[in-house]
Amino acid sequence: MPELPEVETIRRQLEPLLTGSTIAAVDSHGSDKFSPALDAAGATITAIRRRGKYLLFDLDDERELVAHLGMTGSFSVIDVTPKTAPSCADHGPHTRAVWALADGRHLVFNDTRRFGRLRVVDTGDYSDIPTLHHMGPEPLDDEFDGASLHAAVKASSRPIKTQLLSQRPVSGVGNIYADEALFLAGIDPRARRVGRQRCDALALTIKSVLKAGIDNGGTTLRDYVNAEGEEGQNQHELVAYGRGGEPCVTCAEPLQTVVLDARTTTFCRNCQRR
Repeated sequence: MPELPEVETIRRQLEPLLTGSTIAAVDSHGSDKFSPALDAAGATITAIRRRGKYLLFDLDDERELVAHLGMTGSFSVIDVTPKTAPSCADHGPHTRAVWALADGRHLVFNDTRRFGRLRVVDTGDYSDIPTLHHMGPEPLDDEFDGASLHAAVKASSRPIKTQLLSQRPVSGVGNIYADEALFLAGIDPRARRVGRQRCDALALTIKSVLKAGIDNGGTTLRDYVNAEGEEGQNQHELVAYGRGGEPCVTCAEPLQTVVLDARTTTFCRNCQRR
């Protein structure tokens, strides 16, 4: 599933292409996961933001188009000559929504496995999107640090990795970057008590791995491509995620893989303290 670096990469590519563009017409898949795309017809895109793993397209009528990529969602901007009405069928079997822009281009949302979701809401009203509504601070903002992380996790008895994936202590961290950050902070993902000092270290490594992921254009393991159809390169820099059985880059012991709350988790039993 695309995490913060992948979504941020797409946001940075789409923003200069779409800001100021008016949506002339829309077509969508019939599922109620995608049909809200139709509600954006007639609006102009004024900015594109990101919150956690969500893309937020600001519209000029005090609403926003909210997009979650799910596992296989992707956006692309296509020049259409001559201008044609938007049709999902024209863009392939996995196209779930097409926004025809007034200048003739099409903004296309593809989603092979259909775990993505589109919504149009009043600006800032996420009451019907629980994960977004209750999301923790942005990890790259100054307000997120060891103190805020410790305050968010200290009362819970759940494993620290499970808490990170909940999006409550911090937003945008999924399975890949949680494994990476916990490894670099020396914290066992199964740990249920993480003190202030270790939270200081973990907050720093979360920032570090996410910044690296953005710099590398995201992580492509199977499906992720950016808005230009290109794969990310961060998969070549991973030191923990997906490396079960391979030697730890620090101590050379084989990395361990367990299933933790239904998520495959990789860690070093020597270097990461529980």
